[in-house]
Amino acid sequence: MASAETAAEHERILREIESTDTNCIGPTLRSVYDGQEHGLFMDKLEGRIRNHDREIEKMCNHHFQGFVDSITELLKVRGEAQKLKCQVTETNQKLQNDGKELLTSMDELRQCRLQQRNIATTIDKLTHCLPVLEMYSKLQEQMRAKRYYPALRTLEQLEESCLPQAGSYRFCGIMSENIPRLRTHIRDVSMSDLKDFLESIRKHSDKIGETAMKQAQVQIARDNAVTSQQRSASGRRIRKEACSGTEVDRTGSNPFSEKDSGILDVEDEEKDEIPGAQDLVDFSPVYRCLHIYTVLGARDTFENYYRKQRRKQARLVLQPHSNMHETLEGYRRYFNQIVGFFVVEDHILHTTQGLVNRAYVEELWELALSKTIAALRTHSSYCTDPDLILDLKNLIVLFADTLQGYGFPVNQLFDMLLEMRDQYGEILLKKWNQSFRQILDQDNYSPIPVASPEEYQRIAGQFPFQDPELDKMPFPKKLPFSEFVPKVYSQLKEFIYACLKYSEDLHLSSTEIDDMIRKSTNLLLTRTLSHCLQYAIKKKNVGLAELVQIIINTTHLEQSCHYLEEFISNITNVPPDTINATKLYGTSTFKDARHAAEEEIYTNLNQKIDQFLQLADYDWTAAQGGAQASDYLSDLIAFLCSTFAVFTHLPGNAIEHATLPGKVAQTACMSACKHLSTSLLQLLLEGDVRQVSMGALQQFNVDVKECERFARAGPVPGFQGDTLLLAFIDLRQLLDLFTQWDWSTYLADYGRPTCKYLRVNPQTALTLLEKMKDTSRKNNMFAQFRKNERDKQKLIDTVVKQLRNLIATNQA
Repeated sequence: MASAETAAEHERILREIESTDTNCIGPTLRSVYDGQEHGLFMDKLEGRIRNHDREIEKMCNHHFQGFVDSITELLKVRGEAQKLKCQVTETNQKLQNDGKELLTSMDELRQCRLQQRNIATTIDKLTHCLPVLEMYSKLQEQMRAKRYYPALRTLEQLEESCLPQAGSYRFCGIMSENIPRLRTHIRDVSMSDLKDFLESIRKHSDKIGETAMKQAQVQIARDNAVTSQQRSASGRRIRKEACSGTEVDRTGSNPFSEKDSGILDVEDEEKDEIPGAQDLVDFSPVYRCLHIYTVLGARDTFENYYRKQRRKQARLVLQPHSNMHETLEGYRRYFNQIVGFFVVEDHILHTTQGLVNRAYVEELWELALSKTIAALRTHSSYCTDPDLILDLKNLIVLFADTLQGYGFPVNQLFDMLLEMRDQYGEILLKKWNQSFRQILDQDNYSPIPVASPEEYQRIAGQFPFQDPELDKMPFPKKLPFSEFVPKVYSQLKEFIYACLKYSEDLHLSSTEIDDMIRKSTNLLLTRTLSHCLQYAIKKKNVGLAELVQIIINTTHLEQSCHYLEEFISNITNVPPDTINATKLYGTSTFKDARHAAEEEIYTNLNQKIDQFLQLADYDWTAAQGGAQASDYLSDLIAFLCSTFAVFTHLPGNAIEHATLPGKVAQTACMSACKHLSTSLLQLLLEGDVRQVSMGALQQFNVDVKECERFARAGPVPGFQGDTLLLAFIDLRQLLDLFTQWDWSTYLADYGRPTCKYLRVNPQTALTLLEKMKDTSRKNNMFAQFRKNERDKQKLIDTVVKQLRNLIATNQA
């Protein structure tokens, strides 16, 4: 059974070997070698090989006769082929001999045809090469002549048209290799020209800006002149303009530029024409470079480079010099450079297509505007000269008007000028503060003597003073005020003019100008002039006569305030009764100064009185008083009499405020008497005085009577009856109570309106009585042995007790 299976497997393997490609019998043979019947398989394989050999031998024997027949027939054909070969050779020899002449003729014809074709080809190639050579020669000439833009066009035509038609010759290859180098050379040369151009406009920006600002100034002056002529005589203006050919207004967005170049226009009437930007700078390099880069396909690169370089130049131009604020010329150079820069940019904007656009120029202007305003704010803050500030303002206005003529927005510049207006006002206030101080320091505080009508008219022209009664008086005569009144008034008008000068050309309405002037004038009045007047009033060594003259002066200045109102209205053409119009505070300023002077008079008088009172030397324990007033009080009364005589003899009876010195004198006199009365009472009651004898009280009473005689004598006219005596009424009733020892009446009538001692305070009476009580105890050692003294002491004790009860009752 096993041998049958083995035989079948060997048979399968043999069939597989017979039918399989020899490259794939490896696995089959491996299965044989892996088996156990290797020898048996080899026997079987040899048997199969013998079978196939027998079959091959049978097949060869079957076809051998046909093979022999084929060889025999092939031998017969070889003989015939040899005969045919000989015939062909003979025929060929004959043909060769017969065609030698024909071949010679054909060869000659071929050579002629070849030469003819070469000539035609040469002519054709030369026809294509000659334009190339001519074009290249033209290119070389253009390069030598530095006509780079035509050279670039020639180069483009040579590369795109001529060289492709000429073919691939060596010289064409050399030309083709040179073309990129030529392009690079042209680009580099044009870029060098552009750099020279940028350097040129950087150098000439100052001159270009100066030219533009001169043109703007001429245009503004011309417009102002035309406006004035229109107001005065419109017909005459038209005739003059027709004769002179003056161009008043230009069409277009740029009133200062030509139609096609954007450069400043030059007046035809002027002999010395002002050059424009195109006369100062040659713009051809930038145009040429722009065209070249456009042809080269690098326009964007050129635009970016140009804008980048101009931005760098803008930053340099916008960087001010550190000492720019020192002189107006520094500001002028700064503005000229900025104007020159933007005039060039405006020219480039209008003469090129796309090199710079409106957005780029506006971006640069925004940068310039912010940096310019910042620089002006910084540098103008260092300025302390109002004239320089005013000149700077006019220069900024011209700068703004010039650039506005080129279409640039300049509202921020005018806003900054309004900010500078506050700084200008502060500088003016400082300057006028010095002027006022100098006027007040140099004034003699005496009425102005007038010796002639001419002098009177001169002063009346400086200060609006009218007094019909004074006009009737003969010369020489005296004006009631001192020199500082017309000087201060003139300075006020000068200040208003200075404010008006700054407000001009700021494109403000008359109402706005009027409001600015009035507000500035109010600051001058309420702050500067007020402080100067206070300084003059409060400074040391100011006499009463000077203080009274200040009162008279401030009264006249107060009365002149409505003239200042009219003056401002006249120069601004704004009626003073306009709604919301700012009113001048001059009246209140001068009133405050007058009141301060009056208070200073009262204070000085009181201080003098205190100085005299410090000389008082009472013997508070004296047994008996003197018959005459104390020396210090006599000197005090003499001082007061001489002082009030100054008030009485002051001029001013012929002016409206003739009662002013009298009122001041009356108030001062009443104030002095009250202060004297109060000080005497405090002197009597002060704590350092522990004892007061009846003799001392009598001496004190003599001094008070001297004061009353002074009051009764009327040192200052105008008091009705014994009004001035009322200042001493408290002291008089107190002294009468003690000298007359009328305690029963005082205690009985206290609190009644008809009380004889109505002005005596119980506490004051008690204080003085206790001082007298102590004096009685200490100075009368044996008072208890005298009946009268004992009775008096008991009376004092009783009165003291009653006064204390009275005080307690009033407090409850």
